[in-house]
Amino acid sequence: MNRFTTRGIRSVAIAGLAVALGGCAVGPDFVRPASPQVKGYTVAGAPAALTSGAGEPQQRIAMGKTLSAQWWELYGSQQLNQTIKQALAGSPTLAAAKATLAQAQETLRQEQGGYYPQLNANAGAQHQHTSAAGGSGNTYDLYSLGGAVSFAPDLFGGTRRQVEQQQALADNQRYQLAAAYLTLTGNTVAQSIDIASYRQQLGAVQDIVNGDQQNLRLVQLKFDAGKASRLDVLTAQSQLSNDRTQLPPLQQQLSVARHALSVLIGRFPGNWSAPAFELNEFTLPAQLPLSVPSELVRRRPDILAAEAQLHASSAAIGVATAQLYPSLTLSGTFGVQSLSSATLFQGGDQYHSLAASLLAPIFQGGALEAQKRAAVDAFRASLATYRQTVLAAFGQVADVLRALEHDSDLAGAQKHALEDSEKSLQLQRLSYQAGKSDLLQLLDAERSYQQARLGYARAQAQRYQDTAQLFVAMGGGWWEATGIADDGGSATTQQNP
Repeated sequence: MNRFTTRGIRSVAIAGLAVALGGCAVGPDFVRPASPQVKGYTVAGAPAALTSGAGEPQQRIAMGKTLSAQWWELYGSQQLNQTIKQALAGSPTLAAAKATLAQAQETLRQEQGGYYPQLNANAGAQHQHTSAAGGSGNTYDLYSLGGAVSFAPDLFGGTRRQVEQQQALADNQRYQLAAAYLTLTGNTVAQSIDIASYRQQLGAVQDIVNGDQQNLRLVQLKFDAGKASRLDVLTAQSQLSNDRTQLPPLQQQLSVARHALSVLIGRFPGNWSAPAFELNEFTLPAQLPLSVPSELVRRRPDILAAEAQLHASSAAIGVATAQLYPSLTLSGTFGVQSLSSATLFQGGDQYHSLAASLLAPIFQGGALEAQKRAAVDAFRASLATYRQTVLAAFGQVADVLRALEHDSDLAGAQKHALEDSEKSLQLQRLSYQAGKSDLLQLLDAERSYQQARLGYARAQAQRYQDTAQLFVAMGGGWWEATGIADDGGSATTQQNP
């Protein structure tokens, strides 16, 4: 490549860069939304301690504490830890979110290519014959080798806004990945607790059925001894049959939970069996980390995704605005040509050219102005969506906090009810055997005990479930998760156009 050609390329690049740096980016600069000016999640505020009494475990709210990315380890279940590990490795939903993020990042790199000159090489060979009057003519070959360089200076920041928009969209996909991670881990914990709860409820109902069978034997003995009526026997049989009807629905719910868990970890229900979780293998987390309201909007992936979408909408206004201004293109060509391929690199004729073109919109039928107005409307819609996302997030946290408080009260009450009903049932059985009470009193005590057993099992499971819901509502510590957290996100800011 000769000296002029090199100098020509450098001139085009330097001129383009100088023009680009001297340009300005039209459209609004994005300013990150301020944190909500609220002091608490509920009017009453978060309770410092969740006391249930009756020997039930106590939980305390740890305001301002951060949550580990592996928050499920607080439950102390190795089976749960292993199941979460399988879910993170095998979930198609998580794999799809990762691939979508990678696609967005590659699209960002594609847009960033607009910052630089475009250089292309070309080569050609042609055979040409010309005829003259009288039948004579000339035949020759022409060989050429060269290149072309072009650059579109970013005079009004259209390219910068396009890159900014795509960066925000990549951020959005990164937060969508975090949301998928949080949903996957939260649902895996929820289904695991459901399995343990249904198993415990099935055990309770089976114990109740065994008690019914024992009652039936007592009644049958008294009937055989002439101390009970046939109606008593039928009543005991009816109680046994009715209690047995509770087993199939619980067995179905257990099957559904097991199948849902297999789908979460990316396995076919027919090829994988869920662990036999038991409620007593879970430890109820004693400390419940609670972000201050001003930090929640910086940790919830759904809020951050909505913020990134808002940023993209703001940048789109700049892209549409830049379309209203002129665009400049600088270009140059260079190369050598020769009548012989042998001399192409040994003194062939050199050629070069430099050009600049300016394109300015004059009349587009109002299309460009409408495009900008549509971008502004899209921004306002994104802003409203962002605000609604923040409101919904704060509402979810408020609901879970109140639920945890009520759960602790309910667990204590159910524990008392269980203890009282169990004592009452034992006394009624002894009284019935001694002939001091009738069958209806025994069956009534049986029903009370049955309700207390099931109620206590559900209350225990609900405390575990709502604790997990709080961890998810706090963002689940995704920003510390390997393969999820990333430094590529840009700080975002927002202002109204």
